Amino acid sequence: MTNPRIRAFFDEPTNTVSYLVWDPDTAKGAVIDPVLDFDLASGEADVRSAEAILAAAEEEGVTIERVLETHAHADHLSAAPFIKAKTGARIGIGAHIRDVQKIFRPVFGMDDLKTDGSDFDDLFADGESFTIGSLTVEVLHVPGHTPADIAYKIGDAVFVGDTLFMPDFGTARADFPGGDAHQLYHSIRRLLALPEDTRLFMCHDYKAPGRDDYAWETTVGEQKRSSVHVHDGVSEDEFVAMREARDSDLAVPRLLLPSVQVNIRAGRFPEATDNGVSYLRIPIKPVRHALDAG
Repeated sequence: MTNPRIRAFFDEPTNTVSYLVWDPDTAKGAVIDPVLDFDLASGEADVRSAEAILAAAEEEGVTIERVLETHAHADHLSAAPFIKAKTGARIGIGAHIRDVQKIFRPVFGMDDLKTDGSDFDDLFADGESFTIGSLTVEVLHVPGHTPADIAYKIGDAVFVGDTLFMPDFGTARADFPGGDAHQLYHSIRRLLALPEDTRLFMCHDYKAPGRDDYAWETTVGEQKRSSVHVHDGVSEDEFVAMREARDSDLAVPRLLLPSVQVNIRAGRFPEATDNGVSYLRIPIKPVRHALDAG
């Protein structure tokens, strides 16, 4: 079995890890979870993070054939369209993105949003496989954080998205619309049933208390032995109680509103208006009696 070559790119403003993954035999590759640099205060977007990945691909002699999203992220905007424009790569995500589109279409009043997943080039089903050069990529549906989360298993490496964090930090939240802590527990157990030396690559890191450096690679064995949330012996009921209590105190991600609207469109902004500017929506639920009092 050929194992992939991997380079990680950490975006500190969003605590996100993107990956350049390639087949050493053919130099065919993919980018996983690329970040679009976005300043919420000004509404300005930049592609310096994505350009760093493209520069690394050129340095390594890699031809990028795919952009692979683990899910529709709520904490950063995707740079998938930029990478596709530069390389011709196909954008892929889990087939259950259609469920996520149906959940959020009415939330944002996105009447123009198609809910058939057709904004993406490829919709991957659980158990499906495809190739990058001579590498086989296996798709694992791991819902819980969202209904559409998937992990990509490539050789001895699995890119887990937001399902797991480093062992000293724990697991993903499950309180977004469509999230489910019970599903998350079973998804994690599915990942931890893989061989113990399987390498696991995180999508985020927040530096657990007592750790000075960012980290994003661990193993199945390390998670089973030392995860603060799902080490061996933690029951489903214990995990769900912990996860739901923890989620009740978590703040909404800073970029949730723009991220969801853009990422469920495969990273594309809404069509620009006549002035050349695209607009996103902010759902507001006013306190009616306070407004009426004025």
